[in-house]
Order: sequence, then structure tokens, then C-alpha cells
Amino acid sequence: MSRRRLLLVFVLLVLAFNAVLFYSFYIVNPKTLDEVFIHTHYDADRLSQRREEDTGTKTEDKDPTERVEKQKAIPSTPAAKVKTPKAKKEPNQPIDTSRTEILPILVLACNRPTVSRCLDLLLRYRAQSTASHPIIVSQDCGHEPTAQAIRSYGDQIRHIEQPDLSSIPMQGGSPAMQGYYKISRHYKWALTQIFDVMKYDSVIIVEGTLLVTYALRALGDVFGLGSLDDLDVSPDFFEYFLATRKLLEEDSTLWCVSAWNDNGKENLIDLNKPELIYRSDFFPGLGWMMRLSLWNEIKDKWPKAFWDDWMRESEQRKGRACLRPEISRTRTFGKEGVSKGQFYDNHLRYIVLSDKNVHFLKQDLTYLLKSNYDKGFVSRVYRIPTRSLSSIDSQRGCGDAKEARVEYLTAGQFVSYARQFGIMNDLKDQVPRLAYKGIVSFMYGGCRVHLAPPANWKGYENSRK
Repeated sequence: MSRRRLLLVFVLLVLAFNAVLFYSFYIVNPKTLDEVFIHTHYDADRLSQRREEDTGTKTEDKDPTERVEKQKAIPSTPAAKVKTPKAKKEPNQPIDTSRTEILPILVLACNRPTVSRCLDLLLRYRAQSTASHPIIVSQDCGHEPTAQAIRSYGDQIRHIEQPDLSSIPMQGGSPAMQGYYKISRHYKWALTQIFDVMKYDSVIIVEGTLLVTYALRALGDVFGLGSLDDLDVSPDFFEYFLATRKLLEEDSTLWCVSAWNDNGKENLIDLNKPELIYRSDFFPGLGWMMRLSLWNEIKDKWPKAFWDDWMRESEQRKGRACLRPEISRTRTFGKEGVSKGQFYDNHLRYIVLSDKNVHFLKQDLTYLLKSNYDKGFVSRVYRIPTRSLSSIDSQRGCGDAKEARVEYLTAGQFVSYARQFGIMNDLKDQVPRLAYKGIVSFMYGGCRVHLAPPANWKGYENSRK
């Protein structure tokens, strides 16, 4: 055999040997990958196996409610070591029990120790609030570094852990959709703890680190891991919710308050109007408040997946509206995920977080009550002369006018106009994102534009496609 052939055989043998090592280390023994890829943290069997290896003992599954009760009795202990750098902690700020008004914060977390950034801001601004705000962090995924980061806050927060880490049976659909089912399961469990176990009557929900998993296509591919990363909050985050909570209790046509503006980019908002709040028929999410009465209404029919789109269906909405701000009081700061963070790069990163401290509790917000809002805002919109889309310029706006109404006749026309204005153009159950009675308001070239259906509009269910 020639020297060249011997060399070729040798190279092939070396490559085959390395392939066997790679398979044995990364496939047969996925322990190291468990520390990197989220999907393995959702695998209950592997998580249990790791715990048995670490302790040398085997444990049997117990009733999940027993685990919750144990968390109540066992005090939090400081974390040993967390590899991920953590944000600087605020001084210890135990809850002031002398405050009579209580409005808890539920932070939903999964597998990111950077949830500490969100918690640091919540603790900092909580100290300025006139009410008591217990912070409950509900963690899914069984990710120990994240659990350590959460426990490091001691008695400043309460840490609970969703006990069921098993896979969820799905009827059809791609295994990549499993993450959506687990998010929905986590939400239901966490809200059950808040309302049915802890007996609170309302809650602010902050989506800390929720996971959407996508399947591994082939060996060596990137794991597509999408998450609603940690949220930053504004200085007046607590006061915004305290003030609007009173409206939520008084007005039965409201069912939630959101801190988020989907069209909250700098060129689409009025930075001089941080106090401005709108009604919206579209459920926004991303930092929102709900009451016990709503939970009692929806908990028994809570969906197995895609809970947020389910909330946007007319069967749940029942003609009710949410409140949302002109300038967002929350902002996501992570870009991990689907399409390598394309949605974050193209949209979420540009959402403006309000840096003003608006004293909402000192303001008269009764203009947001339905009877006042429909007579004030809606009637005013239809008194504004209609303009063609082409007559409004991104630089000159509406010319001498401060406001303009652009009329759309069909859902398809709304989508087309929304794209040209650069606002979110999707609809859920025929409701355009952020619309109230079909009206979507935003800034364009310094002009307030109201993209609206005709004045004789008969409702979303009668909207033409």
C-alpha cells in the first residue's frame, strides 16, 4: 500500500474516533449540555437523574402541593455561587406592613439569572411607593443558577417553584411547540398560587424570563431558544398601577391594565405626554394587572397553550378593554431567540421606556371611564377631518394641523396603511393591535394620527376583511 493511501486511512480513522467521542460525550451523556440548553431543563427525567447523581440517592415524586407548602416553611438561604455576574443589589428593604394598600408583583422566571436586573429595579422603585408590594417570583424550568440568583435576595422577595417539569402531551403539532404549552401551564399554576393560595385580590404580572423552545433540527444546528426576557420598569411603574387599579375596580368595562405600548417607538409617541393613557380593546401583556374576579371567570377554561392569543379572543374579552400608556412603563432587554433575535432587533429594542416620574395618584383619570372616554376621545376623533394617507408626511406631518384622521374600510386596508405608517399591523380576532373601537392612535412626523374605521362602524365582528 502506498504511503499516500496509508496517510488517508490514518486520517479517516482519526476522524471516526473523534466522531465516536463526540457522540458519547454530547449525545449519550448530555449532562454538560443541560447547563447550556434550556430544553434539557424542561426534561424532568434528566433533571431528576442529575439530582440523584449529585446526592447519591433516589427520590420519589410527591404531591406538588406538598412542595409548595414546604417552600412556605423553609426560609430562603443565600446562594452559594452563581457564575453569571449579577446586578448590584439595593439595600435590604423588607415590606412595610404598616401600609394598608397591598398590590403584589408576580415575576415569572425560567432559566436566566439576569432576572436580577428586573428584581433590582422593582426593589428600588418599590421603596418609593405609598403601598405595600410583595414580590413573588414564580420559577419554572428547574434551573439552579437562576434559583440561586433569586434566593440571594432573601426576605426581600418570595420565591416559589412550579413543581411539574414534565413534558405535556400534545395532540398533533410540532414538538417545537412544547414550550408554548409549558408557558401556559406555568401561568395557570402561578396565578393559582397568587389568587387561590395567597388570597390576593389583584396582581401585577411581570413576564421575567419565559421560554419558547424550538426543536433541534440536526446535530450541530443552533438551538432556537426564544424568550420574553427580563423587563426593565420605569420609575413610576408602581404609581401607574396603583392609580389605574381604582379604575379597574370601578369600571366593569375594563378587565386589565398594561404597562406596554406595542407602538412605543420614539417616532410613534409623544415624549411630552408621559401622563397620557388610552383604552384598548387589544390585550397587550408585557407587564399587566388583573383582578381576582377575572381569574375566577377564566381559570377553569385556561388554555393548554398560547394563553395570550386566547385572552384576545372575543369569548374572553367580552367587549371589555384594557388601559395602556402613551410611553411604555416596561421594556424587554434581551434578544435571545427565534430568528436569532430578529424581532428584537427590528422592533423591541426601539421601544422607549419612560424615564419620567408621573404622579398618577394626583391626576384625575376619570376621563378613562368608558362613559367619559367615548364622549371625549372617540367623539373628538370623528370631529377631525379625514385625510388621505399620502397627505401626511413623515417629516412635515399634517402640515399646520396637529391631528389627522385616516379612514380604513377593511381589515386588509388597515394592514396596508399600518405598514406604510410603520406601526404594528396584525389583528387578533379582527381586533387591530392597540385599537379601541377600531381606532389606533400614534404620532407620525409630529402629528397625532388616528387610523380609524368609518363613523358608522358596527363592531369588530361585522368588520369587512
